Amino acid sequence: MRVIETIEEMQALTQKPLWNKKIGFVPTMGALHEGHISLIKKAREECSEVVLSIYVNPSQFGENEDLSNYPRTLREDLEKAKKAGAGFVFLPYDDEMYPVGYGSWINVEEITEILCGKSRPGHFRGVATIVAKLMNIVQPDFMYMGEKDYQQVAVLKKMINELHFKTKIVTCPIVREEDGLALSSRNKYLNDDERVRALCLKKSINKARELFISGETKVDNIRKEMESIISNANGVVDYIEFVDKDTLRTKIDVDNNTRVVLAVFIESTRLIDNSDLR
Repeated sequence: MRVIETIEEMQALTQKPLWNKKIGFVPTMGALHEGHISLIKKAREECSEVVLSIYVNPSQFGENEDLSNYPRTLREDLEKAKKAGAGFVFLPYDDEMYPVGYGSWINVEEITEILCGKSRPGHFRGVATIVAKLMNIVQPDFMYMGEKDYQQVAVLKKMINELHFKTKIVTCPIVREEDGLALSSRNKYLNDDERVRALCLKKSINKARELFISGETKVDNIRKEMESIISNANGVVDYIEFVDKDTLRTKIDVDNNTRVVLAVFIESTRLIDNSDLR
């Protein structure tokens, strides 16, 4: 496995014969868990070579968010990446990605103004910009992303389509702990009590599915039951929304094309989850 730290070296590599092969790309902010590993392995199965990036992107963190405390575990990450099958790891630096005077940004309108975008203004501008930069540097054929960040995937698919990038997104299922908690680098912030309470996200999703299967289609009724489960765990709801799984438009009545998406605070840790209801 080769570690690359400069844009110049990464771009030089994209011009070599290796890049005539099928390249899979997994962009991450590090603190790798089994969800990330599953993406690397999927890319390894389907592509000739796999590039992983590790970069804690400052432009997607808002004021008073957890940039300075975001878990950084580079040594362990490199060991995991090599074992999973990554051939290259790209580790860019802030001063190269955002040099003094940097002023070029990508705004994907409307779809970024709801859900996490409403709660975290400017977040998706940072996400879209860094992913566009990484795709331009790495030149992958396929980019592997998990469904846990459901809105992020939708935003990036829209950006890729409208800006005519050649890269295609391969979306992979959410990876969960045995008890149902969606894997996230931010789970490391949870103490033992908070970790147990965090199960309220998956429990509330299970309740929503149960109600839908039993015939309930009114969003307000389902949301009320979900809020009760989260409240009983002393969680604080940021949002619970029922959206069209393709467009993310809000639904009043639930149907087979609905995705439930939610964000919940367990003390100071903000967790997200989502699921179809079929």
